Amino acid sequence: MMGRRILIALSLGLACVPAPDFAQQPTKIPVVGVLLTHVSPNDRVVQILRESLRDLGYEEGRTISLRAVSAEGQMDRLPVLAQELIDQGVDVIVATSHVSTRAAQNATTRIPIVMAGYGYDPVSLGLIDNVRRPGGNTTGIYSSTPDLESKRLEILEQLVPQVSYVAVLWEPAYGESALGDLRRAAERLHLRLEFIEVHSDADLKPAFQTAKRKKVGAALLVFSAIFYLHRDQVEALSLETKLPTVSPLPEYGTLIAYGPDNSENMKRAAYYVDRLLKGAKPSDLPLEQLSRLKLVVNLKTAKALRIKIPEAILVRADEVIH
Repeated sequence: MMGRRILIALSLGLACVPAPDFAQQPTKIPVVGVLLTHVSPNDRVVQILRESLRDLGYEEGRTISLRAVSAEGQMDRLPVLAQELIDQGVDVIVATSHVSTRAAQNATTRIPIVMAGYGYDPVSLGLIDNVRRPGGNTTGIYSSTPDLESKRLEILEQLVPQVSYVAVLWEPAYGESALGDLRRAAERLHLRLEFIEVHSDADLKPAFQTAKRKKVGAALLVFSAIFYLHRDQVEALSLETKLPTVSPLPEYGTLIAYGPDNSENMKRAAYYVDRLLKGAKPSDLPLEQLSRLKLVVNLKTAKALRIKIPEAILVRADEVIH
């Protein structure tokens, strides 16, 4: 009888012990944050990153999640947005310029950062220690070199042989690194430069009007998201003031663009994200300098400005817009 009571007690006790959960626990989906300075989270550059990750085998919502945030031109918001991404538990941050890269670095030394935008030498900017072994938590792509500014001025000189005075439109948040390179190139080419600051789209019309009033012969745009976001206005003002204009990107709507292929930035960024999610350390991943450059000529704009594009430029063009 005693043995029967013990057996019943043991059975009841075992019934109270929860059964082991053999169901498979959901796997955490890696989250990639994208820190933008100006463009919207739905911009083409984010779509290219999304498509490039898909090409690498990731399926959004199932094997990866993308969270893009934008300061919408208000640079003082970048630190807050970077912290928001960190608080949301992102596994990697993709920063689309050296400005957003610095904001991300100031917010975290732990989460890997992929620098994936148009930017100048990251070593001289203090973003990394060394291109081959960057150290810290930042790796990725940079796409500009000092000689590119010089080459754009050379193209301008070929385009308008009689030019001696050139307006340089630049945004302090982005373009200060380019100014020294431009001054040295201008001195070598015997050109005089008129530097005109642009802080927002409201400055675009006054900037072009100032250039015209100063009687410059052409204009050069230094990389800025303002020119990208308001490219239709840039194109219209160039035509209105009849100023042949050269820029780094064809998206700016200028007569000639010479610079890196912007879509390649995000394709290579996806490669770095993939490597990092698979366990690579950012400190061990060498940075890449985008070597693929595009020369784009807009013949439609040339016709409106009554400018004949030299054959030497046309034969080199990777793309001609009719």
